[in-house]
Amino acid sequence: MKASFLLAAAALTLGTASLGPISLGTAGAQTLVPFSDPKLPFKVSLPQGWLGADFADGTSGVSLVSAKAPPATLIRLLFMPKEGKAVDLNTEFGKFETGLKSSGVTIKQLSSKDARYGGVGGTEREYSVTHPQGQLRIRVWYGNGARNLYSFQLTDSPERYAAANALFTKVLATLRFQ
Repeated sequence: MKASFLLAAAALTLGTASLGPISLGTAGAQTLVPFSDPKLPFKVSLPQGWLGADFADGTSGVSLVSAKAPPATLIRLLFMPKEGKAVDLNTEFGKFETGLKSSGVTIKQLSSKDARYGGVGGTEREYSVTHPQGQLRIRVWYGNGARNLYSFQLTDSPERYAAANALFTKVLATLRFQ
């Protein structure tokens, strides 16, 4: 899956450490609302008041931001039909990392672990990304479903990441694959 959204993500997440109109300070206080679309192979609850984002990058799924202007947290819940092909998650992470590096950034993997969401197993990694405008933290989960490859991602500034990460964990806990 493409990493071409990095510059847009950087533009959205950079800014002052203030949290804008949506407070992520206490993830437990953020209201989640059920979301489903017949085009999606999953149902999920998403943060109330967040905005849909279209990066025109040819991906399928849901992309949303916490605010119209920076700073804003970015969540992407993407999928790609496997069409009977075998998927190696390490290869997918390699493509993701190569895509990031090709955009001129420096990445550092901070962690990697097996993770299961909604009954689908996969691997989750966290990264620190340095780019000309500053730094980002990215959490990516690749899930190997029966019919689809899933790529669920959180992107935010280092200062806002802990709160955004707690909220993302809440979102992932609501996943139900169809």
